[in-house]
Amino acid sequence: MKITNRVKRTAPLSGFAALTVLLGPAADMASATPRTAAPPRPAAVATLAVDAPGAVEAPRAADDAPLPTLTAQTSVSSVRAAQEFRVFGASQHLPPGTPVSLQQQQGTRWVDLPASVRTTPRGTYSMRVVLGIEGRNALRVTGGGAVSPVVYVTVEAREERA
Repeated sequence: MKITNRVKRTAPLSGFAALTVLLGPAADMASATPRTAAPPRPAAVATLAVDAPGAVEAPRAADDAPLPTLTAQTSVSSVRAAQEFRVFGASQHLPPGTPVSLQQQQGTRWVDLPASVRTTPRGTYSMRVVLGIEGRNALRVTGGGAVSPVVYVTVEAREERA
């Protein structure tokens, strides 16, 4: 018997509950009255993701493998020019030790800044950053084929000494 149902497998994500689904001829037998003998093995077992409120499924490539993702946060929302702050975040579906770099939007282009680190064995990263361009700066982190959402830091003018 040919099974035509296709169930997409998903990795368990926070906010998701796993549901096992039986496919094929054994699925019909699973709902039958229990027998004393062991039930037949299912033809196929798949795991479905069931949305919890507010949960979002991970993006996937054409081959159904999860796409790598990066998050980004800043330790402050505004700084003085030449004041140090941190950009930190986490990666998913990237090997430990993957290099990640900081980019700044300058006009319509994204320019690599001299801030780069490798992800930890747990997939996190943290880098120290100093910006000199005054105003609202758009920043993002890239690495391993992933690009983080944009974060903003406002750089204020240096205080003039009297």
